[in-house]
Parts: sequence; structure tokens; C-alpha cells
Amino acid sequence: MSFGRLNPGRRAQPMSEINVTPLVDVMLVLLVIFIVAAPLMASRLALELPRAQGTSAGLPAAGLRLVVDANGAVTLDDEPVSDARLAQRLQDAARTDPEAELLLQADTAVPYGRVAGLIGAAQAAGLSRIGFMATPADPATDRAGR
Repeated sequence: MSFGRLNPGRRAQPMSEINVTPLVDVMLVLLVIFIVAAPLMASRLALELPRAQGTSAGLPAAGLRLVVDANGAVTLDDEPVSDARLAQRLQDAARTDPEAELLLQADTAVPYGRVAGLIGAAQAAGLSRIGFMATPADPATDRAGR
């Protein structure tokens, strides 16, 4: 009893086709990775942060200070202003110095929509550098409040 081919004179031909199943598997995995990663890459914030050592935070020389209290009243450089007057003063400041920075300080009770409206008014006036001011937290009060 012999174990062999039925036709002993005929030799096996090499396979001339490529198995594409592993290639398709790898391509589908890469496609899924790109589908998941694409929204994350589009929603990132492009920030250019300054590099400095040993400096303390302070007001810049050419900065405007915009304060919004809990009632929504606005003061610009310690002078109460209406929304129309604010837009005019911001345009004047942008014409005088396009690189001027607007420092925005809002009370925690101010609705986000009000703050977003003020940011939009500053950008419409031509000011693109906007900074947010906050009061430093007191560690002793912070621990007691929790």
C-alpha cells in the first residue's frame, strides 16, 4: 500500500495566487483605527504656549482689563460701559494696537453665554489675544470647603 499521488508522473505546480485575506484584515484594522482617531485629531486645540523660567504672572503693559460681575455689568479698565460703548472702545483699542491683549475676568455666577458674547465682540473688534483671569485658590479654604 503506497501513500502518494494518483498520477505519479505529474508534479505539483507552485501556487501562483496571493492569499489576500491577511492583507484585507490588516487594512480593515487600519481603517477602523483611522475612523476612531480622525475626530480626535480634528478637535484638538492649537496652542502656542510661552516658555519662561522664574517669571511671575502680571498684567501686560498694553492690556485691557474687562470685568463682568455677577449681575452681568461690564467694566473696561475700571470704567463701567454699556455693550454698545464696549464695542466702540474695543474697536478703538484694536486700531491703536492690534496686538493688545484683552484680559477677561468673569464672576462664577455669570452665564457662559454672556462670556461667549463678550469674547465674540472682542474678536469682531479685531482683538485676537484674549486672556482669562482667575483668583488664586487658597489651599486652606479649599480643603475646608470640601
